[in-house]
Amino acid sequence: MEKSQTQISKDRALAARVAAGEEDAFNAFFSDYFPRLYRFALRRVDNDPDLAEEAVQRTMCIVVRKIEGYRGEALLFTWLCQICRNELTALFRQRGMEQQASVPLDDHPAVQAALESMLGEGSRPESARRGDEIAAFVRATLDCLPARYATALEMKYIHGNSVAEIAEHLEVGEKAAESVLSRARVAFREGFRSLWDVDPGFVVD
Repeated sequence: MEKSQTQISKDRALAARVAAGEEDAFNAFFSDYFPRLYRFALRRVDNDPDLAEEAVQRTMCIVVRKIEGYRGEALLFTWLCQICRNELTALFRQRGMEQQASVPLDDHPAVQAALESMLGEGSRPESARRGDEIAAFVRATLDCLPARYATALEMKYIHGNSVAEIAEHLEVGEKAAESVLSRARVAFREGFRSLWDVDPGFVVD
């Protein structure tokens, strides 16, 4: 898990520069994390781009005020996602809307438990011992995948949808849906392995 430790060190350095008011650091931070947070939020607002953008803008405003308090106890993206989750909850409450009942793949307890078991106590960094940090590894991987792949994986592994139902949602034939699932599993495994040096054995069948 050396890569995640290295990333946390980079995150701390970037946060310190942003907190110090360095314009180049802020521009780098914004250009890197705004799109990733937008994708994170979009999956949680039923693909409503305006609502996702508002949530991310609110998140960034809070982050700019609080980034001096970031200590690197989790990946910076994990920290940002938690703030974004809170802002999404506040937005839904303010608008009298119900949050979607579905649980994204990365937030599902079964996935977190599988990852906890897979990583093992001796092989993961100190910060990864918390469930939210473990789930962050999955989030970061999913953010690197095409949305079609992430959707197919969530439908199969979280909601238990059949291939026929996935095909209908993706507006393709069943054979094409099976192909999407197959490619999505491969892409997820390869992405996860390249990022974290661990093979995610829970997405295999």
